[in-house]
Amino acid sequence: MSDNNMFSIDKLVDFGMGMAVAQQMVKTMNYAIDNMHIPNVGSVGYQQMPASSYYAAIDGQTAGPFTTGELMQLINQKKITKQTYLWKPGMSGWQTAENIPEVLKLVALCPPPLPPNC
Repeated sequence: MSDNNMFSIDKLVDFGMGMAVAQQMVKTMNYAIDNMHIPNVGSVGYQQMPASSYYAAIDGQTAGPFTTGELMQLINQKKITKQTYLWKPGMSGWQTAENIPEVLKLVALCPPPLPPNC
């Protein structure tokens, strides 16, 4: 066989060895990351942190608490707009959604209404 042939045995063996080494490297890196100790992080990990819970002023009433997913549904239903007052624990007082960056992002990500001819 010619050395220029892509399917020569030597090239296939080289490719297979390279794949085996790469898989072992990935396995080793994943093991190291999974067993990494992060200082000052107690028994509550990042995945276990509670989701933000917001209260909203809807139709003159306090409603909630709502998770981010529930807020997104209310935004889609037009029950929460950027003028809606929201509060969550840790905030000093009620603020409009447009003054809360993480909620304003949800409002901005909401798709516009469908055109009437759809």
